[in-house]
Amino acid sequence: MIYITGDCHSDFTRIMNPYIFKEQHKMTKDDFVIIAGDFGGIWCQGESPDEKKKLDKLNSLSFTTLFIDGNHENYDRLYNEYPIMDWNGGKVHKIRNSVFHLMRGQVFELCGKKIFTFGGASSHDISGGVLEKDAPDFKKRKQELDREWISYRVNHYSWWKEELPSDEEMEDGLKNLEKNHNEVDYIITHCCASSTQETFAAGLYEKDYLTDYLDVIKEKVEFKKWFFGHYHINENISEKEICLYEQIIQIA
Repeated sequence: MIYITGDCHSDFTRIMNPYIFKEQHKMTKDDFVIIAGDFGGIWCQGESPDEKKKLDKLNSLSFTTLFIDGNHENYDRLYNEYPIMDWNGGKVHKIRNSVFHLMRGQVFELCGKKIFTFGGASSHDISGGVLEKDAPDFKKRKQELDREWISYRVNHYSWWKEELPSDEEMEDGLKNLEKNHNEVDYIITHCCASSTQETFAAGLYEKDYLTDYLDVIKEKVEFKKWFFGHYHINENISEKEICLYEQIIQIA
């Protein structure tokens, strides 16, 4: 079985609580729950006691937890602290024995289904910009923004440039899709294609080179369903594209 849900931001209650996610009683480690970005379980500057407790709890559940990255992950840690391994056809970061980060541009085979994954998204809640902690005016600028209630991020503390993909990751994605004859069962991303975003986001989100890249994939790849998070809504955007937030749905 494969279930999928949206952004968790380190609150895993919806999948941990057996009274909310009752299906877990009949699941095994060969069954999966996929989080479509903004996992949030790797966010602190080091593995804090609270973070360790949550990751260990996820590892102890009856199923295997998988996630793609969003724009609220600590990429310094995600990319450098956890080993990369080949797993079910694609590359993953192993977080725990049954908690894996599905890397960008990979095609996995799970429960007989081919799944293409591509995490990442632009952070849009940073009207005050990205601050550098070692800048001479950091404290002054931070106080000014806090006083005016203007949102901002701090580089390598609450924001990482790796929230958007590298050229290599995008090239790998296209190559891996070509190896599969540009045909998969499911696509799972954090944000969505530019053309899809325009249909429901009412101008709140600007397109970027990642959403444009996802448009290329949308045009050339045959798929049954495309699931994404990021926008904090539960909605069928089109016949084949589904945005998820708190909802958990079974896809296989």
